[in-house]
Amino acid sequence: MGSTVALLNQKGGVGKTTVTLGLASAAAHAGHRVLVVDLDPQASATWVLGIDPDTVHLSTADVLFHTRAADAIIASPWSESIDVLPGSTDLQSRESGSPSRLRTALADVADRYHALLLDCPPSLGNLTTSGLTAADHAVIVVEPSALGLRGIGAVADLIDDVWDAHNGELELSGVIVNRVPAVSGEADRRTAELARIVGKKAIWKPAIPQRVIFNQAIGERRSIHSFGFRSAEVSYVFDQLWAKMRRTVN
Repeated sequence: MGSTVALLNQKGGVGKTTVTLGLASAAAHAGHRVLVVDLDPQASATWVLGIDPDTVHLSTADVLFHTRAADAIIASPWSESIDVLPGSTDLQSRESGSPSRLRTALADVADRYHALLLDCPPSLGNLTTSGLTAADHAVIVVEPSALGLRGIGAVADLIDDVWDAHNGELELSGVIVNRVPAVSGEADRRTAELARIVGKKAIWKPAIPQRVIFNQAIGERRSIHSFGFRSAEVSYVFDQLWAKMRRTVN
């Protein structure tokens, strides 16, 4: 059975979806099957994975209400190794309800995959709580900036709250640092600050560098590995992070 990993941060704009998709791309490159679960009403992960959220018949919103996960899963055009539980704007109406519903639904399909990657919305509301309740592991995505680190404590507190109230198996398994400039004293200081907050061992390496190829990949709705030598540097980083995830969560 594949492990379920929630990727989260309450702050938007830190590249959480980009990291989720990079890990999915690396998984497919390694020959591993993954399910991307889009819990964000913006459905950005769904769209980049080649699926128009406006055309899906069933979405994560339906699964949070009554639908079987297996009935809503769609194959991504990216790879036969990547499936998607698509997001939709209907998720905005699912900010209430039982946090355990998603966990029950995903348990029925988990054995099909090496991992289930949950792209949580940039908030600490019920959708993120549902994601954490369904997850075995939580991974926080941060950007090495003053605003990027704000609220890390609140995210950790929510993980503790979910562990206490809904999911005693949940673990905070690491922090991924995204969008690191090639040379930046500010980024270095913020990374050091992050290490003081969560501990050096919690920060996964390598960090993800800031590169324009990410914008092109998103705009063209392509996996980062599909660019060949042009994305070799960042593809290697995600290969390493996927290997780290496999070691950590299995």
